[in-house]
Amino acid sequence: NAMTEAPEETKAAADAAAAAPAEGGGGGEEEPPKKLSKSALKKLAKGKGKKKDKPKWGDGTSKKKKEEKASKAKPPPRPTFVNKTPKGQKKDLSEPMEASYHPHAVEAAWQDWWEASGYYSEKPENAKGRKEDDKFVMVIPPPNVTGSLHLGHALTAAVEDTLTRWHRMKGHATLYVPGTDHAGIATQSVVEKMLMKETNRNRHDLGRDKFVEKVWEWKKEYGDRITTQLRSLGSSVDWGRERFTMDEMCSEAVVEAFNRFHEKGLLYRANRLGNWSCALKSAISDIEVDYIDLEGRTFLEVKTHKGNPADPKGRYEFGTLTSFAYPIEGGGEGGDEVLVVATTRLETMLGDTAVAIHPEDPRYAHLHGKFVVHPFDGRRIPIVCDATLVDMEFGTGAVKITPAHDPNDYECGKRHDLEFVNVLNPDGSINERGSRFAGMMRYDARIAVEEALKEKGLFKGKVPNKMRLGLCSRSGDVLEPLITPQWYVNCDGMAKRATDAVRNGELTILPKDHERTWFQWLDNIRDWCVSRQLWWGHQIPAWFATKKDEGAVDKNDMTNNDRWVVARNEQEALTKAAKLLGCPESDVTLERDEDVLDTWFSSGLFPFSVFGWPNQTEDFEAFYPTSLLETGLDILFFWVARMVMMGLELTDKLPFHTVYLHAMVRDKEGRKMSKSLGNVIDPLEVINGCTLKSLLDKLNAGNLPAKEVAKAKKDQSADFPDGIPECGSDALRFGLLAYTVQGRDVNLDIKRVVGYRQFCNKLWNATRFALQFVSDFEPTPTLMEDLTNSGKLAPRDVFMLSRLAAGVGAVNDHFTNYRFGDAQMAAYSLWIDDLCNVYLELIKPVVYDKTEENKDARWAAQATLWLSMEVGLRLLHPMMPFVTEELWQRLPGRGTLGEDETPTIMLAKYPEANEAHQSQKAEDDMAAALKVVGACRSLRSSYHINHKVLTKFYVKVDGSDEEAAIRKHVDDVKTLGSASVVDVNPEEDAIPKSHGTVVVDDKTTVLMDLTGLIDFDAEIKKLEKTLSKTTPALESLKKKMAAPGYEENVKEDLKAANVTKLEGLEKKAADIEAAIENYRKMAEAEKK
Repeated sequence: NAMTEAPEETKAAADAAAAAPAEGGGGGEEEPPKKLSKSALKKLAKGKGKKKDKPKWGDGTSKKKKEEKASKAKPPPRPTFVNKTPKGQKKDLSEPMEASYHPHAVEAAWQDWWEASGYYSEKPENAKGRKEDDKFVMVIPPPNVTGSLHLGHALTAAVEDTLTRWHRMKGHATLYVPGTDHAGIATQSVVEKMLMKETNRNRHDLGRDKFVEKVWEWKKEYGDRITTQLRSLGSSVDWGRERFTMDEMCSEAVVEAFNRFHEKGLLYRANRLGNWSCALKSAISDIEVDYIDLEGRTFLEVKTHKGNPADPKGRYEFGTLTSFAYPIEGGGEGGDEVLVVATTRLETMLGDTAVAIHPEDPRYAHLHGKFVVHPFDGRRIPIVCDATLVDMEFGTGAVKITPAHDPNDYECGKRHDLEFVNVLNPDGSINERGSRFAGMMRYDARIAVEEALKEKGLFKGKVPNKMRLGLCSRSGDVLEPLITPQWYVNCDGMAKRATDAVRNGELTILPKDHERTWFQWLDNIRDWCVSRQLWWGHQIPAWFATKKDEGAVDKNDMTNNDRWVVARNEQEALTKAAKLLGCPESDVTLERDEDVLDTWFSSGLFPFSVFGWPNQTEDFEAFYPTSLLETGLDILFFWVARMVMMGLELTDKLPFHTVYLHAMVRDKEGRKMSKSLGNVIDPLEVINGCTLKSLLDKLNAGNLPAKEVAKAKKDQSADFPDGIPECGSDALRFGLLAYTVQGRDVNLDIKRVVGYRQFCNKLWNATRFALQFVSDFEPTPTLMEDLTNSGKLAPRDVFMLSRLAAGVGAVNDHFTNYRFGDAQMAAYSLWIDDLCNVYLELIKPVVYDKTEENKDARWAAQATLWLSMEVGLRLLHPMMPFVTEELWQRLPGRGTLGEDETPTIMLAKYPEANEAHQSQKAEDDMAAALKVVGACRSLRSSYHINHKVLTKFYVKVDGSDEEAAIRKHVDDVKTLGSASVVDVNPEEDAIPKSHGTVVVDDKTTVLMDLTGLIDFDAEIKKLEKTLSKTTPALESLKKKMAAPGYEENVKEDLKAANVTKLEGLEKKAADIEAAIENYRKMAEAEKK
């Protein structure tokens, strides 16, 4: 509407006049006033001399003086909250409620009490034998023990605990199992850095046993940060069943799984080409590779190298194709014939063992069976014919072959029985096979080889080349294909069972569009490399066996591969080895494999290892298979697929029947939450609040480059100039759930989450206010039945009970279908839109009226209110556990509601929709009444009627149903519309000439009596004064725009701005003139 931002003296008159009928009466649809521009409003606001007090229409008194407002004493600062509840005991709520919501005070003590009371645990005997849909079991995606949770983890916790609390309240046997992952690579890296920083020693200086002891010490000291965060988030996990992937129970499962895979012929040791991280000095699996695409010549930092002296930043060159020549043995045709090849990894030529040509390429027909000579060590390198690898139309049609350092060359090497020459040490330096380049790091060697080829005249040039570079997802290091002996698991059969389970409907993946990715990966699965060259992790339960009297036996020689003995313990290995070698156990020497298992191996067993598998424990029989796996979509293959495959293979059961994948959490700019970007927010920083300084100090203490630190500081200073306010766990959880309505990724704006603290505040204040209405009310165990059968319900009560039933039905349906954002919005709408904004306001006069005649209506209103709050709190509890417990405990009647009453809201029965309580007619009638209320409020606002002044309204309505609805709710319209009288379909001569009008719809029009509410002469003078300033500005602009040369000489953007300005001034002048005219007509009408 037109002048909502104008100063009062102009805004009020213009709004009133624009809303008034042209002839002082009538009922046509009114055109809403148009909004003035901000610049116009500022000019409109300017006036000479001291501004006068502006009287409010309908009120003879002037507004409160500023001095009086300023003289009011500021409220004293709130004392710091001290939790006086002894740990584990129920909070004492005998003190009155605080005047406002304070998260820290509200959330204190409840978590300890819930935990100490055993409310989170579940007995096996209660779960055993129950049907699948009558129990709910879930394991937490175990976070890495190395660090702390970020907001992505908090979203996981919010979704999972919401489901857990919902199922528990529905009476299902419910168990939510916590745990942490040992995170082999990440943890070892953290402890190594700490060791170097504190003692200037590396793990090799300590030795394996001492280093592993250090890691366990670190785990004990820092590993509880995650549990602290989960408790603060209100996660109702059974802490008595907490697991760590390297604890005794989980370790037993790992050893058993390794042995069973080996016994079934699925697990084997092989020397094959795989991904090698020189930074970690370890193999990694295919799915731990991140790829970057280079468009051409690109310089990159390589952390394992000292730096390229030729580059100012020490970076190394990638994305080029280098050509060089191999001399033909004996000189070839002409005595100096060469064969030109090209490569993107020049240093690998040190390991070349062939040059391949196409057998049908006429250019090289004379070279079949010939050799080239390696320029640095003089080796004879065969020229082989290979139609599979060589495209004679590409490049020179000749391809260098390095079987030990390239996947395609590896297959070519096997086809032609070539020598496999490895030229790299585990750290990425060139080994002794690299001739004079031995000892150089791989990319320093790349530079040196190029220079050496130039010296020999064999360098043929270098051109930019698009390429894809594989990086280690753990270290960021450029990966090398390297042949090493590793342990592998054949996944073919397991993968087929996993895809079949989805195809036949036994396993559900939600959202369903992820099924295609599931099939794509598992249908094309490769054998899983499960060994890692680390010290921290599950050491592989395999021993290399030799006889004491035999000489040295190379354990890495594949001809001795059968000497590896897989066993559950060393004694079992000794027994197996003695049988293998045909000698007494006393003559056997065992050497255990130093490698450890891939972290995902133990994580893949988590859904059943936590219950004691391979032992048939009570927990395993009662709680396995679990019900649901909820996690982020980014670990669908890292973890989810492995759990399904391993569960089916080892237990012959799916580990869960449903997988729900929530979206990836990114920052508001769409970037992944990452320590390397400095955009990670700790949930505790939102729950407890933090200063901007603490956010910036955290960035300074990290390992970010200075440039990234500066950017991150700038972003955080702009987002949180005053830090992050204390929001509490409930607001954080509720806000995160709101984001789950989005698609694959969640661009999380913390400020939006902070906004949900206001909902908590509204919930607190509304309940505190409503408790005054039920302070003398005594609920009964059968209150809902008593109320609906009482015959005392007013239409407003029927409406509220119907909305309550609808809200309950909606939230349950959304939870059932994993629509957490929709559930959050439905619960929010029930509380704010229906209970707070409508029903609580409607019943004020009813509850305040304590006369005998109003006794029944008052009781019905109190009963409806009590039920709405009690059911509403239970409805919200899974999403907001703390504030709902606190408020639920404060409801009157607590402890008097019979044997079915629970001591805590978290064990109370979750509300279920009762269709008998739903009435579409009651909701439609109230909707019609609320439209009229909206019109009443709009009219009062347009004319700035003081809230203490009641006004008369006239409602014109067509249709018997609509009229009946309005008449039924006349008292409610009076209450919400601040009306003294609401006259429905009055006689025309009963409507005063001076009135304002709002057309609600094609059937309903609302009119408000303005008689005696407006000083028309005063308002007309104000508008005329404003018009006297607007008209000259308008004429001046018109004159300027009409001046000669204007169109030719003025810039287009300025002309466009002037047109907009002109339109604004013309509209403003027209609005003011119309308002003046309408005021004059209204004044005349009132005189008549």
